[in-house]
Amino acid sequence: MATKKKKPTKVTSATKLTRKLWKWFAYSIVFAILFVFSIKFGLWGKLPETSELENPKTKLASEVYTADEELMGKMFFQEDRTNSSHEDLPLHLKEALIATEDCRFYSHSGIDGRALARAVSKLGSDGGGSTITQQLAKNMFHDRTGQNFFKKILQKLKEWILAIEIEKRYTKEEIIVMYFNTVPYGNSYGIKSASKRYFNKNTKDLKIEEAAVLVGMLKANTTFNPIRNPNNAINRRNVVMKQMERYDYLTSQQYDSLKALPMVTDYNYIDHNQGMATYFRSYLTKWMKQWTRIYEAETGVKYNIYDDGLKIYTTIDSKLQKYAEQAVSSHMEKLQGQFWDETKRRNRDPWYGEDKRGNLVADPDYPMRMMKRTQTYRSLKKKYGKNQDSIDFHLNNPVPMKLFSWKGDIDTVLSPMDSLKYCKQILHTGFMSLEPQTGYIKAWVGGINHKHFQYDHVNKRSTRQVGSTFKPLVYARGLDDDRIQPCEVESTGPVIVEYGNGKQWSPQNSGPAPAEVTFYGGLQKSINTITARVMKRLGPNSAEVVRQTAGKMGIDESKFEPYPSICLGTMDISVFEMVGAYGTFVNEGTWVEPIFVTRIEDKNGNILEEFTPKKEEAIRKQTAYIICKMLEKVAQPGGTAARLRRSYNIPAEAAIGGKTGTTQNNSDGWFMGVTPNLVSGCWVGAEERNVHFRSTGLGQGANMALPIFAKYMEKVYADPKSGIDRGPFKKPNIEMTIETDCGNYSGENNDDEFPEGDEGLGEDDLF
Repeated sequence: MATKKKKPTKVTSATKLTRKLWKWFAYSIVFAILFVFSIKFGLWGKLPETSELENPKTKLASEVYTADEELMGKMFFQEDRTNSSHEDLPLHLKEALIATEDCRFYSHSGIDGRALARAVSKLGSDGGGSTITQQLAKNMFHDRTGQNFFKKILQKLKEWILAIEIEKRYTKEEIIVMYFNTVPYGNSYGIKSASKRYFNKNTKDLKIEEAAVLVGMLKANTTFNPIRNPNNAINRRNVVMKQMERYDYLTSQQYDSLKALPMVTDYNYIDHNQGMATYFRSYLTKWMKQWTRIYEAETGVKYNIYDDGLKIYTTIDSKLQKYAEQAVSSHMEKLQGQFWDETKRRNRDPWYGEDKRGNLVADPDYPMRMMKRTQTYRSLKKKYGKNQDSIDFHLNNPVPMKLFSWKGDIDTVLSPMDSLKYCKQILHTGFMSLEPQTGYIKAWVGGINHKHFQYDHVNKRSTRQVGSTFKPLVYARGLDDDRIQPCEVESTGPVIVEYGNGKQWSPQNSGPAPAEVTFYGGLQKSINTITARVMKRLGPNSAEVVRQTAGKMGIDESKFEPYPSICLGTMDISVFEMVGAYGTFVNEGTWVEPIFVTRIEDKNGNILEEFTPKKEEAIRKQTAYIICKMLEKVAQPGGTAARLRRSYNIPAEAAIGGKTGTTQNNSDGWFMGVTPNLVSGCWVGAEERNVHFRSTGLGQGANMALPIFAKYMEKVYADPKSGIDRGPFKKPNIEMTIETDCGNYSGENNDDEFPEGDEGLGEDDLF
């Protein structure tokens, strides 16, 4: 029986369409897989290597710390970025992030399917689908410059791939830490920088409402900025806390209480012109650049101070630095007022020259000489050439500008010439404080306002004539060589000091003096002829032997000329060197090099280098002790620094001394102050030596510089936690060969060491 053939099945158009759809779906799946693999293998731009994922490279600002571990400042170029560790992040900060950005963070593996589906179905109107891990991938490894649709899709796929890779290699807690270290807050990066900027506190100390503000800012830094847009920030903060309540991180009662709180910030943005120790930080930045070059030459490892997250630990004490800055501001504002008053009273510009006889005369050409040094003048000269009328017109044409004042910046309209005349009358200062036993610099104030005047008046390259502050070094050499005894009585009359090949030098005193004084009285009253007699006793090579002693005490010997007049401080020396030299007296005759960095670490805490100061025995222990006692006398009645104890709250039991210095025509005012474990130095003057007080009463070191030291020590002594000893100066446990019983010279039975000096001269009579 023949079988019946089956009729061929008729394929409908619907079936054909279904098959085509499945075929294209399969092709799409294959294409998508191949496309993803092509992205992963770098055909659309290289993805980070696994090693980069495990060791992500981000630009980290270097951090500068004080000796008491306060963050002094940062070194960064464009991005202020600082990393936190897991221990730095409070629980409520992490909860705020998860509740707001990724509620299923702990249950997904980098991509949240539910959130993604919601974002696609609602076209992002109910929030995006990016997880914290995806956002981390975006923050860490990609710029966001893509504009067209294809580039955006490509970007998103790369983020997915990276998110999965990140989840494979890191724990959830590590991902959160990395996320908080990479999120941007304007030009600040990382939660640590943001916490310090907006609330002036460490991240671990953030309150719940503060943490909510910072998490809320992640949506839009500017829109929800608590400083620029506080109302927006409050609303966004409350949204974040509402999310925390929704996911049971806060109770309803907590939420109700917290949302009612006002926005309280403590803005602490630190740029290079603000914050603590601006001048020191500026100098440190230059020093660090040199250190990186030396370190690379020695080890072959290169560091960038702006990108590599170095940690620099300095010797600066945050409390002492604050006291020094307060003392400078308090006194310099008052002194500037005295200067303006004198100028107004005399009704003439305060720039002077000298005639052939050495008398002060007006110097009307001074402003134009100074103007010719400026970029403004050079630009006008280039534009107008020999057309001086056009140059003069623009120099005297008023324009809007901002000028410094002690009451705050002044927005005004002045000509370039008038603004120069104003700025040249501003008085400046440099102050440094040192622990002489260790060489640690505790405070460094290089000027009055780093924003307007960036020249640092402390470092070695910043030198001014030191005047009588150099005299103790001369006395030290005389004592060291047993050429003088402090209680010896000498004439204050004219003296001739021979040097070289029969040359002679004969100084004059700056004011009236008693006929005779002891050597310590000569230093106490700063009598020039007594210092010259010390030089005379040192012999015809006195300038050379004094130079040698100064060199051992840390002063650059190239600054000295071979003339006995150096005993009066005719050379230019820095505050840095002078403070180091005076430290030798307090440290029993041993000079310790002033240092300001103790160690440098990399971003992982590995020590790259530690620093210890150089030391050199410069003078005998007993010499150093006697100089300290002589400097104490300078601050007692009859001494040039008597106002230190008379006019300021210095404890009676505190061992304290110093030396004033005033240079020719009152151009430079100095004071060097010593205590048993703190030595400080201060210079005050105008930018140019032609500008100065006319009155010596105002222009002497006792009025210009001493008050800064006095105000500083008032605050130091008033702080029981400052750790500064009140004395006395340490007497060496050796047999003293220097005679300290002045009764042996006066013929009286006097057991007191260094009795009161001669009467009749005070700090306003001599300097």
